[in-house]
Amino acid sequence: MTTPTGAPTTTAPAQADEAARAAAAAAPLLADLPPSARADALRAVADVLGAHEDELVALAAAETRLAAARLRGELKRTRVQLRLFARVVESGAYLDVRLDAADPEFVLGPRPDLRRTLWPLGPVLVFAASNFPFAFSVPGGDTAAALAAGCPVIVKAHPGHVGLSRRVADLMAEALAGAGLPDGTFALVEGDEAGRDLLEHPAVRAAAFTGSTRVGRLLADAAAARPDPIPFYGELGSLNPVLVRPAALADRGEEIARGWVGSVSGSAGQLCTKPGFLLVPEGHDLGPVVAEAAAAVPEHALLNPRVGAGYVAGRSAVLGAPGIVVLAEGSARTGEDGVVSATPTFVETDLASLREHRGTLLEEVFGPFAVLVTYPEGTDLGAVVAELFPGELTATVHRGPDEDAEVAGLLATLGRHAGRVLVDGWPTGVAVTPAMQHGGPWPATTSDATSVGTAAIGRFLRGIAFQDAPQAALPAPLQDGNPWGVPQARSGVAESAHW
Repeated sequence: MTTPTGAPTTTAPAQADEAARAAAAAAPLLADLPPSARADALRAVADVLGAHEDELVALAAAETRLAAARLRGELKRTRVQLRLFARVVESGAYLDVRLDAADPEFVLGPRPDLRRTLWPLGPVLVFAASNFPFAFSVPGGDTAAALAAGCPVIVKAHPGHVGLSRRVADLMAEALAGAGLPDGTFALVEGDEAGRDLLEHPAVRAAAFTGSTRVGRLLADAAAARPDPIPFYGELGSLNPVLVRPAALADRGEEIARGWVGSVSGSAGQLCTKPGFLLVPEGHDLGPVVAEAAAAVPEHALLNPRVGAGYVAGRSAVLGAPGIVVLAEGSARTGEDGVVSATPTFVETDLASLREHRGTLLEEVFGPFAVLVTYPEGTDLGAVVAELFPGELTATVHRGPDEDAEVAGLLATLGRHAGRVLVDGWPTGVAVTPAMQHGGPWPATTSDATSVGTAAIGRFLRGIAFQDAPQAALPAPLQDGNPWGVPQARSGVAESAHW
């Protein structure tokens, strides 16, 4: 399914169909494997990626222009993520097994023997992202979660790092086969046409995407328009507002300004959690601090010509909007190869102008660009977020000393409009942990599910119950003998007396 490193290609329709059919054939075999087998396979992938770290980082750096140190950290995160899912699979708790014994005296009438667990959806189509060539690409979180759930995976490679994608796919296929997973468990395809065809293929039972709101909406609509609609988990646009309370500005305004510049500038602003808007009280004196900090950030090439062109257009649109004051006018230089190299740009406007020109100013500018917004005394910051930032991956509050009680209501409001709420921090850097939530209300994502953390496995599972089924016919986790050794929540006949 892969070809040697080189220019992007398009997978032929017959090959894409073959991959889908092979995945469908592998699905029941993969679902029946004990958790230990899938866990071993995930660890095998983590091991092979680590064994080829130098080669893979060099490939990624050449294709994405991201720094080698950043890429090594991302590859480590990817390997940790695979191992984390391996532990989740081994624990068996994710199956949420529930056994209700038959009870002829049940308060609502005789109760049958009922046994419920979570079941793999089947083949999953993953659209790789450009800005994380490991963590949200071929071996990334969507792939890891789907494989952990027991679903075959077909990855649609991103054209921005196709050579890396091919090499990683070859290594992964070898590792998965070596771990005993069935043929068809994993495949790589290339080209938008192949991605669209597979999204509509009857064998594909779910899809995951990380990218722009425009493309994500098109794919989400296509998934919903199928004769048999399938779940589509898209991570799309996010502005990630940061709210600075007056007491925080007075206490550590300069520190906040420098932290904001650093968070925006990391990876040239090409992170979905970039804090694109900083709301501060009127009368601040942060402009010189922002300008000084921004001037110290070196020029950085953006990921590819498409990202660069989008950045130049978005930046120009905001710079040309009424009410905009430039705090730090960075550069945006387009090379002969079409790649844009940029230094960060920071601008300022007021809340009234933001409201009036929201159609322009609230469009995400993907790259090293951010907006400082001043608000007047007495502004209800929660109401501002509800009005202007209703669907975000993150929202952040910087508070003053001893303001715990004062921010309680604001945090509750932010929780209704963002998937992750931060206090006194910065949203870039998404920890791979069981408690992470990386997903929020539209347009941040197409669902409130998370694409990072162990809860991400739930996207690729569905509930199924068996009633009065004989032991020998039950799936392994539902059998009384519990051959997989997974947690089983049991209810018996004695509980009827407590109703």
